[in-house]
Amino acid sequence: MKFDFSTIFWVFIILMVLQPLLMTRILAMRRADAIRRLEKSQGTRVITMIHRQEKRSLFGFSIARHIDMEDAQTIIAAIKETPKDIPIDLILHTPGGLVLAAMQIARAVEAHPAKVTVYIPVFAMSGGTLIALAADEIVLGEFSVLGPIDPQLMGLPAASIVAARDAKPVDKVFDLTLVLADVSEKAIAQVKRGAVELMTPRMKKEPAQKLAEKLAGGHWTHDYALTAEEASSIGLPVKVGMPQDVLELMKLYPAPVQRTGVEFLPLDIPGRRGRE
Repeated sequence: MKFDFSTIFWVFIILMVLQPLLMTRILAMRRADAIRRLEKSQGTRVITMIHRQEKRSLFGFSIARHIDMEDAQTIIAAIKETPKDIPIDLILHTPGGLVLAAMQIARAVEAHPAKVTVYIPVFAMSGGTLIALAADEIVLGEFSVLGPIDPQLMGLPAASIVAARDAKPVDKVFDLTLVLADVSEKAIAQVKRGAVELMTPRMKKEPAQKLAEKLAGGHWTHDYALTAEEASSIGLPVKVGMPQDVLELMKLYPAPVQRTGVEFLPLDIPGRRGRE
């Protein structure tokens, strides 16, 4: 059988198209196996919400992910079909997203009768932290972080919009700033009220209100890294010690290689595994 240049070219194109699809399928199968092993070892139902950038097309472009309504619908369905006496392990890795979607997920987490543990291998910012507030226990890695839950309007911190309005006499403030400040005050109050609602089943109302004010009141920048030590000091039920199986699962959600300049090789030490 003879192959001319045109045939070779089209075979190459077909392989280029199929390769990402095959790799995606293989990764999905490996993830399913890893999740099943984790469920058997922990005796829990494992649900993941891991937002990484993955190669998605012929040319390998990446798609940024965040918490959206599709996530909320899927996770709520998974929680509702879990028997009431089975604990849930929710693995979160997210920069945040829609407050509405995060709040819906958080309410479903809080409503599950059995214990719900949230594992945060790297970070769960903004809406991810809001979801974690609803859990019975938050497990962090040694360098994992949470973040503030202060709402943002048009890419700006709601608390800062209110502060900008209050910094001038009202007759000197632009009408749009007044409107945004009014909406900002409502957004801050709503997030605080939602956070208190999520936390009060597990703590008294007064500490929950103080914690909600700290997290949603604009005391930090929105990307502030809240470490395990600081999270514990302000009253969050955190525990440090990420299971190795969870770390291994995270490796099956790869980010594009071209997006990082970091490389390293496994340690080649006889009888000893490299540290994660």
